[in-house]
Amino acid sequence: MWRSGSRSRSQAVVGDLDPQAHASSRVVHRNLTHRRRMDELMTLHPNGLFLRREALDFGYRDRDLLAARRAGVIERIRHGAYVAAETWASRDAVDRHRLRAQAVCLTHEGRIALSHVSGAAEHRMRLWNADLEHIHVVRLDGAKGRRQRDVIYHEEGWRPDDVCAKQETLVLGVDQCALGAASLTSVESGVGMLDSCLDLHLTDETSLWSEHARRASWPNHAKLQISLRLMRRGAQSLGESRFRFLCFQHHLPEPQLQFHVYDDLGNLVGITDFAWPQYRLLGEFDGMIKYGRLLKPGQSPGEVVTDEKNREDRLREVTGWSMIRFTWSDLHVRAVTAERVRRMMRLGLAA
Repeated sequence: MWRSGSRSRSQAVVGDLDPQAHASSRVVHRNLTHRRRMDELMTLHPNGLFLRREALDFGYRDRDLLAARRAGVIERIRHGAYVAAETWASRDAVDRHRLRAQAVCLTHEGRIALSHVSGAAEHRMRLWNADLEHIHVVRLDGAKGRRQRDVIYHEEGWRPDDVCAKQETLVLGVDQCALGAASLTSVESGVGMLDSCLDLHLTDETSLWSEHARRASWPNHAKLQISLRLMRRGAQSLGESRFRFLCFQHHLPEPQLQFHVYDDLGNLVGITDFAWPQYRLLGEFDGMIKYGRLLKPGQSPGEVVTDEKNREDRLREVTGWSMIRFTWSDLHVRAVTAERVRRMMRLGLAA
C-alpha cells in the first residue's frame, strides 16, 4: 500500500532506471525536439535539403544548427547546406553526390546547370569508377570557368534547349551529360554510362552520335568515339557492360546480348545475358543487383539461387550448349577470365 507523500508508481519506475537509461532517454527526447523544430526546413526543397541562410531566415541560429548536428538530426553535406541525417545515412555514394550537386544548384539560384558526371548522376545513368568528389556544372550566366574545392565550373558552349529542369535542379540534357562524363573517365566507364542511356531509354544512338559530331574540336574526342562504337543495347547492368569491354580488350568474339532461348514448341525457356551461338555457348553475369531483381515477395535468396540453377539446367538441356557464369571478381583477373572463355569456345567447336 502506498503511503501519502511516497513516490508514485511511475516515479518509482523512473527513479529505479540506471544512469545510462536516463542518458539514452534524454538523447531520444532531444532528437525528437530538434526534429519537430526543423521539420519546416526539411520541407523547403526536395530530399529535405536546406541552406544555412534559409535556416537563419526562419529564425534559427548557427548554434541551433550545431546542436541539431550533434544530436544526429541533420548532416552538413557541404558548406552551408544540410539534409536530414537519416537521409544522408541511407544514400550510397552516387546518391550522396546527387544531394551535394543539388545543394550547389540551390546556392547558385539558376545561374548554373549540372553537367558531366554530376549531370549523368542526376539523369540516373550507371556510374562506375567516376570522380564523385567534385560537382561539375556549366555556367549559364556567362561567367568564366574556374575550379573550387568541390565544384568545377565549365564554360563550354551550350544552347537554351540543352538545359532541362528536374524539380528545382537545372541539368544539361542526357546526350551532353553522357558524353561530357565519358570524356572525363576511362573508355570502359564510358561504355557503361552509354549502355545505360540506351537500356534506360534516356536517349538513342543517333542523338549521341549527333552530339559527338558537335564536339569534334573538344578534348578527348577520339576516346569518346571508342566508347560510342562499343555501346550496345541490351546491357542491363554495369557488370554486363564491363564484361563486354573485357571481350573487346582481350580480342574475344563479341557476344549477342539478351539471347532468347525457345524449346521445340516455340515456348520461351529463358533469356541469357550473353550468347555465342557459333561456339554453342551461353553466358550470365551474376551480380547482387540481378538476384535482388529476381527476388519475388516472400521468396528467400536461397530459393532464387535454386530457381536460377533449375533455369540454367533447362537452358542447357534445350540448347545442348554450355553455360559460363561471371561475377565481379572475374573482372579483376581479366586474362584468366578471357582464357576461361576461350577454353569454353574451343569445347563448343569440338562438340
